[in-house]
Amino acid sequence: MRSHKLTPAVTAAAALLALAPAGAAAAHNHRHTAVRHGVHAAVCKVTLNVAPRLVTSGEPALASGLGTCGGAPAAAQAVTLYQRSAGSPGFTVAGTTTTSKEGAYQVTTGALTNNSVFYAAIGAARSAARNVKVAALVTLAGPPETKTLFSGIRTGRRNAVEFKGTVAPSDPGATVVLQRENAVKGNEWHQISKPVPVVNGSFSIAHSFGSPGASSIRVVLRSNHRNVASASNVLSYVISQAQNPSLTIESAQDPLPFGGSTVISGVVAGVPNTTVTLLGRGAHGKYAPVTTATTDSAGKYAFASQSPKASTFYRVQGAGRSSAVLYQGVKYVLTAASSASSVMSGAPLTFTGTVTPAKAGHQIYLEKQNPSGSSFHVVAIGTVAGDGTYSITRTLFAPGSYVLRVKIPGDSENGGTASTTFPTTVTPLPSAKVPAETPGNGTLPPAGQL
Repeated sequence: MRSHKLTPAVTAAAALLALAPAGAAAAHNHRHTAVRHGVHAAVCKVTLNVAPRLVTSGEPALASGLGTCGGAPAAAQAVTLYQRSAGSPGFTVAGTTTTSKEGAYQVTTGALTNNSVFYAAIGAARSAARNVKVAALVTLAGPPETKTLFSGIRTGRRNAVEFKGTVAPSDPGATVVLQRENAVKGNEWHQISKPVPVVNGSFSIAHSFGSPGASSIRVVLRSNHRNVASASNVLSYVISQAQNPSLTIESAQDPLPFGGSTVISGVVAGVPNTTVTLLGRGAHGKYAPVTTATTDSAGKYAFASQSPKASTFYRVQGAGRSSAVLYQGVKYVLTAASSASSVMSGAPLTFTGTVTPAKAGHQIYLEKQNPSGSSFHVVAIGTVAGDGTYSITRTLFAPGSYVLRVKIPGDSENGGTASTTFPTTVTPLPSAKVPAETPGNGTLPPAGQL
């Protein structure tokens, strides 16, 4: 009676496979070894899961599965993981390990850079193929997000802003487009530039803004088949009109946290001791008088402290003049807490907190720091409840150290803000089967990705 345990010959075959050449030659060696030793792939089986199914360039994934022979665990057997990256001609060895007494195995891949296909082999037994999509690491830099009105972004062609960035891996033929988010619930992106080619891993886009208001900016990479469409980090700005030098307007703090206050002031050039009026409107309203003040002997004025509950457009009128439009941003106030600072592979991690003011249905992001440490990318999306609370769960798989944070994007009424960071450690799950990735864990809705 044929034994269902792996023979020493099969174990030797696995060792040969670890040295097999890439591509078709590797598959040929599997078939040749099986015939030469009289062992058939049907005798033993190996399963494979690779998670997460979507990673950012530079991040690893975790391959895991079970080996069985005749329904019994295939213990202490050599496992070889094979990988083929987009743009490569064939498969290469991505890692090796040995099954536990339960027949389970785990292999952490190296840093992935391109879309990849994996399969695992124990002797002549070969698993089904599994795909991992890889988002390129796209970074975007522009004027500092904390710039004040004096040195911040203004409307008009004379105030065009240059946005620069990098793409890794470098992808000849890829293009990027600049996008601006301006939906009420912060979940719609609109293209605001023509496609720009990526040259030697870098790009530059000049853009001028035509209207004041809150602005969240990012770029999206259209890859040349090596990566999925990939979004950059998001930059958030408060944009006001270019100043009217004869009647200026500025805010002492812009943007404000919700519940905060600021003083709006300026100068009416050459007009002392005259009354000026502050007018304001919300995102969808009409201008109405808010308060008045009187200029001093030098034409300077300052209104009483203002505490708008939502982002507000202000302008000042007096002496037959009108100032530019000042967009006074009001940011959400965000709290966040993590369910744990250390989790095992495949265990869920939950972030909870509050958003003020509460806006039911508003999207909120869980972000992971890029491997380079330069910025963050979205890994999960939740929504804010009517009472301002939220809960976002993400399952991490590859062992290692990560930095996570929560961020709520801005909208037409309130600006976005991010939480403090949460260093998180993922530890291996010892000698056990790693749970399969849930369907929603490896994909993102279009708002978070494109």
